[in-house]
Amino acid sequence: MNLPAIQSALRERNIDAWLFYDHHRRDPIAYRVLGLPQSLMVTRRWFYLIPAHGDPLKLVHKVEAGHLDTLPGTKLQYSGWQELFDVLKTMLASYRDIAMQYSPNNIVFYVSLVDGGTLDLVRGLGKNVVSSADLVALFEATWTEDQIKSHFAARDVIDAMTAEAFKEIGRRTRNGGTTEHEIQQWFMEAFRRENLMTDDPPIVAVNGNSGNPHYEPRADHPVPIRRGDFVLLDIWAKKNIPDAVYYDITWTGFVGPAPSGRMFEIFTIVRDARDAGVKTVLDAIGAGRRIAGWEVDRAARGHIRQSGYGDYFIHRTGHSIGTDVHANGANMDDLEIHDERQILPNSCFSIEPGIYLPEFGVRSEVNVLVRAKSAEVTGKIQNEIVII
Repeated sequence: MNLPAIQSALRERNIDAWLFYDHHRRDPIAYRVLGLPQSLMVTRRWFYLIPAHGDPLKLVHKVEAGHLDTLPGTKLQYSGWQELFDVLKTMLASYRDIAMQYSPNNIVFYVSLVDGGTLDLVRGLGKNVVSSADLVALFEATWTEDQIKSHFAARDVIDAMTAEAFKEIGRRTRNGGTTEHEIQQWFMEAFRRENLMTDDPPIVAVNGNSGNPHYEPRADHPVPIRRGDFVLLDIWAKKNIPDAVYYDITWTGFVGPAPSGRMFEIFTIVRDARDAGVKTVLDAIGAGRRIAGWEVDRAARGHIRQSGYGDYFIHRTGHSIGTDVHANGANMDDLEIHDERQILPNSCFSIEPGIYLPEFGVRSEVNVLVRAKSAEVTGKIQNEIVII
């Protein structure tokens, strides 16, 4: 936990305090931001209050009195429910605007983790509960220089690996054949060889399966890859070192001499939508303008809608990337949510519009890293369908 940085962020936002609360490890954000071990046995409620000025306060049950001992601040204890309410009232007495893991109307549901009853409790003490979403993004989704280096290290391996995967598909289809699952396992073996790790295996999808954004190849249902097939590869992994961050891309190819005119049309629309999203970020950051995630989604989605395929773009344009492939920073989203979170310096996210038809689907995914005064696509950019 970086207490000075948290208090500085609270003062910048005119928030009086940030109140963390948990029971049965329901709020993983609190454990990551505060640096608490995920292995704690938490059978009783605890509260941790970081004020914009002054020392933190912690409230723990007498049965689990040592749970917050690794954190700075004065320890208060309770046993009965009335004692809990009385002590919490005293803790919050000097503060009005209290940040919690909450989002109005559950809009940013990734951080809206505090239960309604606890919100009632805090509001019943006369407090104005505000969302911690921007604070969470600052402390969960911005990268250190070492993490940025880990991203580029993963990029160097995965970009080369993706190009080699298309060649491997070509070799196998010309020499006995292969399946989606076999190519997926080829990736997993390559990950092990290159000291990469991932939360889930990559997606290898052909033809109609590529029209399912979260398709999963299965060993018990092998789908062959043959000449004339459209192939989508979605690959995400990170270096197998502490605090490494992900690199996450999607490319598409065609097994054969030339894709159909329909494939070329859809790919071109998706590619240009991706580029419209990227340009929106680069232009705003270069001009020193604050930009929110929804603006990027609107730029990419607008191009697809104008091309007549809006109904076939069924997910957000992109997601925050961190030590988890889906992190808690701003998402490029004006569909599933209206994400008003600011895109922060030293944060990274995907831009990955797609069009998903019954016969095939196209998604083109790049990662964008934002600095204080500039932004960049961190890896290779696909500009035409790969001929396998």
